[in-house]
Amino acid sequence: MSEKVEQEKASQHSYDDAEFRDDELAGPEPTAQDRLELREISDKIPSTAYLVIIIEFCERFTYYGLSGPFQNYIQHPAPPSYPAEQAGAMGKGHQTATALTTFFQFWCYITPIIGAIIADQYLGKYRSILMFSIIYFIGLVVLTATASPMGIESGAAFPGFIVAIIIGFGTGGIKSNVSPLVAEQYTSRSAYVTTTAKGERVIVTPQATYQKIFTYFYWGINVGSLSAIATTELEKNVGFWPAYLLPTLMFIPGIIVLVVYRKRYIQSPPRGSVFVEAGRLFWYSTKVRGGMEACKPSNLAIEYPELAKLATWDDVFVDELRRALRACIVFCWYPIYWLCYSQMTNNLISQASTMWTGNVPNDIMQNIDPLVLIITIPLMDRFGYPLLRKMGFPMRPIVRITLGFFFASCAMAYSAGVQSMIYSNTEPYPISAGYQIPSYIFTAFSEIFAAITGLEYAYKKAPESMKSIVMALFLFTNCVASILGFALVSVAVDPKVLWMYAGISVACFICTILVYVCHHKNDITDAEDDAIARTAPAEKPYNATVEYEVEKSTV
Repeated sequence: MSEKVEQEKASQHSYDDAEFRDDELAGPEPTAQDRLELREISDKIPSTAYLVIIIEFCERFTYYGLSGPFQNYIQHPAPPSYPAEQAGAMGKGHQTATALTTFFQFWCYITPIIGAIIADQYLGKYRSILMFSIIYFIGLVVLTATASPMGIESGAAFPGFIVAIIIGFGTGGIKSNVSPLVAEQYTSRSAYVTTTAKGERVIVTPQATYQKIFTYFYWGINVGSLSAIATTELEKNVGFWPAYLLPTLMFIPGIIVLVVYRKRYIQSPPRGSVFVEAGRLFWYSTKVRGGMEACKPSNLAIEYPELAKLATWDDVFVDELRRALRACIVFCWYPIYWLCYSQMTNNLISQASTMWTGNVPNDIMQNIDPLVLIITIPLMDRFGYPLLRKMGFPMRPIVRITLGFFFASCAMAYSAGVQSMIYSNTEPYPISAGYQIPSYIFTAFSEIFAAITGLEYAYKKAPESMKSIVMALFLFTNCVASILGFALVSVAVDPKVLWMYAGISVACFICTILVYVCHHKNDITDAEDDAIARTAPAEKPYNATVEYEVEKSTV
């Protein structure tokens, strides 16, 4: 039996085992009046989605556990003994440490594009996650080994860190595929009306369900990120090798869950790289009058019959690509947001090293952010969003993104104020690092509205055939933020760092206004998207039917 047929059968098997399908909807489609009068609720989340969240938890535990100590690992020299007043290993200084950690972030967020191409063209999401997990683990072993006392003393820490940057290739490949995979576990695409146990008529919508899935997904990410509390304590009191050994060991359970439950996940087979097909389409659009619309084979056949013979796409692909690009326009503002967010992993850590921290390491302060998130995310999901929906404020994506940008701007403005306090301090002792706490709280609030919604928006608005590419492009905005971070390395020194915080804050506030002004009308179309979901062919799951795959293979 051919590999193609095997993939088709596996696809059908996965779909049939799903906990929710369109033909299992428990009620009628909502009318226009229902949408005005009834509140929205989410559907039940499939158990396989929770399994994917566990995988992401283990990966994020590993990522934040090892990257949390990076700034100190690079910036400060190795102490004579442990416990140490200031942990370090390489002694490369503030600017070099900021540059290297920024490059690591850049590498982690440009590789999702490679991961998306490999998944779409060759392996599919599940196998791609497995392959990149192996690469990830190799980097972890190298980093842990070269962080040993012998490795640091012999000068192997720096070259070992450079080699271990392949971790970024592993995490990038996983990131572009794991978030679409968790969303694919929920297969219903249409809203319907039902009655709750309390007798209330409500609308169960895919949008509210995806919001809930990605809220839990992001909650798992932030629970995992608390690993930096343990690793920063280990780096200060024992050394860097146990700080990196802990996340290395924690990565193993994630691989086990990935492999053991492989037959339960809804897996979509690879369909060919959208990047390659989209590149050809863009090239054709420069040769004809009328842009992408004119590049539809039905139009090419009339105006440009010779080009029509060379086209490898159909009219539906052109419509889907245009729709994907419209979704990606909102992401153009995100680099400024991620630039604000990234300050807590480098410059705010260096800021804390100039403040009084007592007996705790300076880089432990960044864990205030995930602590706030793991408390606030469930509260927003359980009480905040339902209450707002009941009051007639459904908190559509653009409104949430706008709020996220606003809180990020507040975080940077407050950080600038703290930096000003440090410069004006005339006392013989430094001011307390406790003054940094509001910066991390504002950052956490911004993530609830901007980061989680960005993941949701990237998945929900992308056509089914382009989930990975749109998710990769969303993650790529973090890569662009890292490039901006590189440009700011020259001002990441005293006394310029004060103006750096202030400038980033002003830029993010301007983006806050522009995001709402330019995109607020998108929120109006959300209900319409749900209303037409049942009849839209592009909204079928990847693996909805074998016939779809067979039909595509014969085109």
